Parts: sequence; C-alpha cells; structure tokens
Amino acid sequence: MKPHQRIFFTQFAVAVSLGGLIARLPDLQTKFGLSEGQLGILLISLSSGVLTGLTFSVRLVERLGAKWSALVSVLGASLLFAIIPWMPSALSAAPLFFAAGILTGMFEINSNIETDRHEAFLGYRIMSRAHGLWSTGFFLSALAAAAFRQADVSIEVHMLVVVGCILLAGTFVLPSVESAPLRFDQQSGKNPLISFPTIGLMPLCLVGAAPLLAEGASVDWSAIYMRDVFDAAPFIGGLGPTIFSLAIALGRLFMDPMVDRYNPKDVAVALLGIATIGLVTVAIAAHPTIALVGFALIGLGCSSIYPLAISAAAQRTDRPSPVNVAALSQTTFIVFFIGPPLLGFVAEHLGIRMSYWVVIPIVLAAILATRSLKTPA
Repeated sequence: MKPHQRIFFTQFAVAVSLGGLIARLPDLQTKFGLSEGQLGILLISLSSGVLTGLTFSVRLVERLGAKWSALVSVLGASLLFAIIPWMPSALSAAPLFFAAGILTGMFEINSNIETDRHEAFLGYRIMSRAHGLWSTGFFLSALAAAAFRQADVSIEVHMLVVVGCILLAGTFVLPSVESAPLRFDQQSGKNPLISFPTIGLMPLCLVGAAPLLAEGASVDWSAIYMRDVFDAAPFIGGLGPTIFSLAIALGRLFMDPMVDRYNPKDVAVALLGIATIGLVTVAIAAHPTIALVGFALIGLGCSSIYPLAISAAAQRTDRPSPVNVAALSQTTFIVFFIGPPLLGFVAEHLGIRMSYWVVIPIVLAAILATRSLKTPA
C-alpha cells in the first residue's frame, strides 16, 4: 500500500466499527429500553467525547506522530464500540461512548492532517477519496448490519465480528503508517492546547456543518424512520443508512477530479442543492421506495462538502494547519453528534418527518456561505 492509502484505511476501519453500532441503534434502543429522547441523551455522551478529543488532542497527535496516533485511536475506538452492546444498561454504556468519542476525535485530527499533507505532496486532491473510504466503510457496515438483523444475529455477536476483522487487518496496515512531509506553505508556531475557530473560519464551519447535520440525521435516524413511518421489515429498514452510505461513498470516491476541474464553490452549491431536494423527498415520502430515493439524494448531496471545507481550512495561512483543521472539525462535529440527538427530541415531540424539515434551512444557509471555499485566506 502507498503511504496515503494507509491513511485511507484508518478512515475505513473507524467507519466500519462506528457504522456497525449506529446501524444497530434500534436494537440498542430496545435492549436498554429507551425512548427516542433517551437514546438521544445516550448519544450525547458520544458527541461530548468526540468534542473533547477534537478540542484537546492536537498536541498529542503531533507528538505521537501519524503511526502511533492511528494505532491508539483506530484500535482503541473499535474495541470500545464492540464492548458497548455488552453493557447491562445505558448508564453503564455512557462512559464507554464518551471514551470512544475521545479516540474518534483524535483519529479525525490525525487522518485529516495527514491526508492534507499527502495531498500537497502528491499535487492532486485526495481528501474526498479519503472520506469516501469512511463512507464506504459505513455502507458495507450498514449492509452487513441489515443482513445480521434479518438473520436475528445479536448486536453483541455482530460487533465482536466487526472488531475482530479490524484488529486483524489493523495489525498488518497500521504499523506501516508514515507521517507525510509538512506542507511547504504551512504556518509555523506552537499548537495551542485548545483549538478555537476564528471569525474568518466560521463560514467554512457552516459549510462543513450543514451536510454533517443532514448526514447525522440520515445515518442515525433513517432505520428508525423507516420502522416508525412505514413499519418496514428489518432488512428494508436497514436499507436507509445503507443506500445513504453508498451514495455518499460514490460521490466522494469520484468527486476529486470534478473539484480539480471546476470551482470548489460551484461544486458545493450544486451538491447542497441536491441534498435539499433529498431532504424534502424524505420529509414528504408516501412510500418506502420514495424515502430511499430521498436518502440516496441526501447522500450524494452531502458527499464532498465536508472534505472541501477541511481542505480549505488546512490551506489557510493565518495559523498552523493542524489548529485550523481541529477548530473546524470540533465545530462541525458538534453539529454531527449533538444534532441527531436533538433531532431525536424533535422526532419524539413533533414527529420524525419534522426532524428532516428542520435541517433544510441550515443547508440553505450553507449555500450562501460557499464563497469561503473559493480561495483560502
């Protein structure tokens, strides 16, 4: 494997482990006896951990280097995600969600920094492809979860199979991870303990956050949406996150040449428009097939927006690249992880369809902020 492809593997591995757990949320909800709102509270422990990792781990990632950061974050998070279903209650699972979130935030910083540096070294875009491996992992994991659920395989056994595969593959790939050369235009300076976004970075934060909110709503709640709205069978219900993940993966895997050819702003406007159409389709769907088409459109529309925002943040010259990447990541992932739990409260009190309507104004606002993608500051 080439050096940048090993970084791709870290995206794939964490997505497979997290995706397996997310796709089985209906089973975890039933096991712990939780309402939608209570499940949302449990997911906040995960989001709090991710935010903690994104906020405080920049120095640690730089000190450990790419290899050890990957080993600790990828394998550690996968193990914790596999242990969670074995907990007897939501209360005992919450600390594990939090710890796994910290490692996931650490992984996010390491992977995005290294991908940007490899991208600069190679001379062509690979950021969308890197995130495409994340989405591919989610797709395959969601597809496997749908099959496991239909076969009535327990969530505990399912996650043990997942972590076993990741540990086996990781022992071959992760020890060979190499740190990429620093960008030639990277701003020097000491990384702060806490990375906060600047005023100039805020439009990029909005651009990155809007599709992540739509993504979180689709990944976390689509299976429950299909069950509650259409009383769909487990396999059909599992197709919601599966089709969404396939669409976002295909978009990311093939979008880099489009971004190289056209203005990133124009690509982002087109994709966010597609995502808006998908959200409306899901919100008004009268048949499961129509809803699944909507999830596919949301996936395609969300595909490359966040990678474009990450690349634009890394290319800013006002602060060291890791600081801007961490600041954007922590801001957008607040939306990604806290947004879906809040949408759970919307679903519980106003209906699950309304949880998709409320995402639309955020996506439309992001379209207005896409000018921040045109040139780095």
